[in-house]
Amino acid sequence: MKTKKEIKSSVFADLFCDDEIDGKKNFLSLYNAIHGTNLTLENTRLERKRIPQSLYKTFDNDISVLVNGRLFVLIERQSTPNENMPLRCLEYYVHLLYGIVPAKARYRETLFKIPTPEFYVFYNGNRKQNQERERTMRLSDAFIEPQAEPMCEVKVKFSNIGGTDGKKLRVIQNCAIMKEYCEFIEIVARHRAALGANPSDSELLNCYENAINETIGKGILADYLSRKATEVRNMFFGEYDYDLDMQVKAEEAAERKAIEAALVAIKEFGASPEVAAEKMGAPLDKVLEALKAPVATA
Repeated sequence: MKTKKEIKSSVFADLFCDDEIDGKKNFLSLYNAIHGTNLTLENTRLERKRIPQSLYKTFDNDISVLVNGRLFVLIERQSTPNENMPLRCLEYYVHLLYGIVPAKARYRETLFKIPTPEFYVFYNGNRKQNQERERTMRLSDAFIEPQAEPMCEVKVKFSNIGGTDGKKLRVIQNCAIMKEYCEFIEIVARHRAALGANPSDSELLNCYENAINETIGKGILADYLSRKATEVRNMFFGEYDYDLDMQVKAEEAAERKAIEAALVAIKEFGASPEVAAEKMGAPLDKVLEALKAPVATA
């Protein structure tokens, strides 16, 4: 079983933000590709912002950069699709504002201006997506009670950059470093797939090291990987938290069983939804939702 590790950054976040030599340059290259601009480091002020860890330990996002003090750009890279990203981005933004907005400013009579947020998700996993390559995810899609004009909305630009078709996206075509990153990830995925299920720690480390060496040999991210080969290998090794993954799966399975038990109590023993949910430890809203679901027929 994998041991827990303190990983300061993901490979994506380090390459496009945190790397002490090229991080800002790479971020600006990606920013320009997204916006169709030609900003330069000489005329652009970039400030890396982090969620205050003294209050929110282990809660952090990949990239959050304040551009010229006006625009807050938050970027996430995912290998596993997550439909809850608008909610997560909202959390990130609010927590980041705590480190920017003075406490007393919230109570002023005059309007206090805050940086305009933009949210982006780049997905490069290998799961088949029955969706368009680019789409907009909305917080309002998660609302229990739909609203024609949502009073609270968060929009996240989702881009599936995986595979051959992913490289055709404008953002990849217009950002050379992003294209090289995608090629690197494909090489890593190929080496990782060759290991099969349940590889040992030493096998994983060797796998990532071999992938890095192959990438450098092909002239892909050569400068970056030559400088930080060991760090990159360790970051890849720490990105997948086995214990957390298993915990989430177990919690989801337990919730499903609790809902099923509550439904039996309601339908066969006449219990009220409220009592059944409480007794079985199931979320009441999901029990009520399951009761409304149509019954499947053979």
